[in-house]
Amino acid sequence: MKLKFKKKHKGVSLPEYKTSGAAGMDVCADLIGEDINGINSKIIESGEIVKIDTGLYPEIPEGYELQVRSRSGLTLKQGLIVANAPGTIDSDFRGELAVILKNDSKISQAIVHGQRIAQIVLSKVEQAEIEEIDELTETDRGEQGYGSTGK
Repeated sequence: MKLKFKKKHKGVSLPEYKTSGAAGMDVCADLIGEDINGINSKIIESGEIVKIDTGLYPEIPEGYELQVRSRSGLTLKQGLIVANAPGTIDSDFRGELAVILKNDSKISQAIVHGQRIAQIVLSKVEQAEIEEIDELTETDRGEQGYGSTGK
């Protein structure tokens, strides 16, 4: 299986599996042009939600999606989470992959160009055939909702 990416410029890193058993590939921030004190970086205020570009344009095989997920280390150390996790990138999308990050910590957080900000997982998907019906089949649970199966 090949997953292809076009890079916006040479300063962008391709996604990378960090170990042989990793399910997700790390993606990095592309902050070229964002400048704080001479460093390509961005400040995310407490509670703020921002879109961070990666400089990557994926070509996802038909029948697959990319799921964008938080990196556990970034969440633990900086309180930065993927706000819409898992975000879905569809196979027919040809724009730039971006990550929607939220600062869930109580203080401002900085990210720098090339910092690993999320992970992406290639996942197989199927499109269902949609059919309208008048009645649902019965189950033991029925209409009982959230929390109904016990503690």
